[in-house]
Amino acid sequence: MPLKIAIQMDPVETVNVDADTTFDLALDAHGRGHEIWIYQPQSLALRDGRVSATARKVKTLKREQGSHAILDAPSALDLRGVDVVLIRQDPPFNMAYITAAQILERLVPDVLVLNDPRAIRDAPEKLFVTEFPDLTPPTLITRDLEAIRAFRAEHEDIILKPLYGNGGAGVFRVASSDSNFNALLELFTQAFAEPFIAQKYLPAVRAGDKRIILLDGEAVGAINRVPAANETRSNLHVGGKAEAVDMTERDQEICDRIGPALSERGLVLVGIDVIGDYMTEINVTSPTGVQEVRRFGGADISALFWDWVEGRREE
Repeated sequence: MPLKIAIQMDPVETVNVDADTTFDLALDAHGRGHEIWIYQPQSLALRDGRVSATARKVKTLKREQGSHAILDAPSALDLRGVDVVLIRQDPPFNMAYITAAQILERLVPDVLVLNDPRAIRDAPEKLFVTEFPDLTPPTLITRDLEAIRAFRAEHEDIILKPLYGNGGAGVFRVASSDSNFNALLELFTQAFAEPFIAQKYLPAVRAGDKRIILLDGEAVGAINRVPAANETRSNLHVGGKAEAVDMTERDQEICDRIGPALSERGLVLVGIDVIGDYMTEINVTSPTGVQEVRRFGGADISALFWDWVEGRREE
């Protein structure tokens, strides 16, 4: 039986059809004959206990950039009348993101909301990872500038980044000889109201930052992202190069440890970042990498995802 699916995402007109995970998920669902509606989080409304959104029904999806999505005119959609809601808009993880998750909580358990909105709200990427300290590099989360200075003095070479950033924005490598450190702390203090995150720099990043994708707590694919020669960041949209990669025993150990926690929380589609032997982030909001995994001969994760959803519907 076809599903009625609502996808909360950034404007579909702007996506890269050959890279965007949300588009790939929607395209697979469309090919299965499911009914798809697309809306943006700012159109969510909660009135008298009813959750709705101004959404557009998908008429056609195809992998042709520029003509990839043909949609009906916007109309009001009662989200309690759909089978599945996908939360797929990109961070930043701010109060708007948290509020959208709180509104969507009103649909659970009558509607399958993925990932679970309460779990998304309670498990921001760079905080959730600290629940597994033996799997992560030395990490400090604070706004205490003296504590950050002491952390750099201890580890000499660190990464400093905003706690709720995304896509590599605001990520700096600060070695012990970097004279811009104090100026950078001043900039962070002025730019961000939240604490910052500092991690020991891992030289293994030069060999790549591995993205591993888990489906209901099980690893289903991985891709390596190698930073450009003049870059600390490995994110693909800032010049990182995608490469095929195999899972190591340590990678599997990490997945085995965190998998039950993901599954229990309803975090069904998750991407973790692994550098060398350490996990640096658990991405639960809109994890990416699905198309790159398939492109390098790995699993078709979008197909596996909808197989999982359809199986859950039957249950």
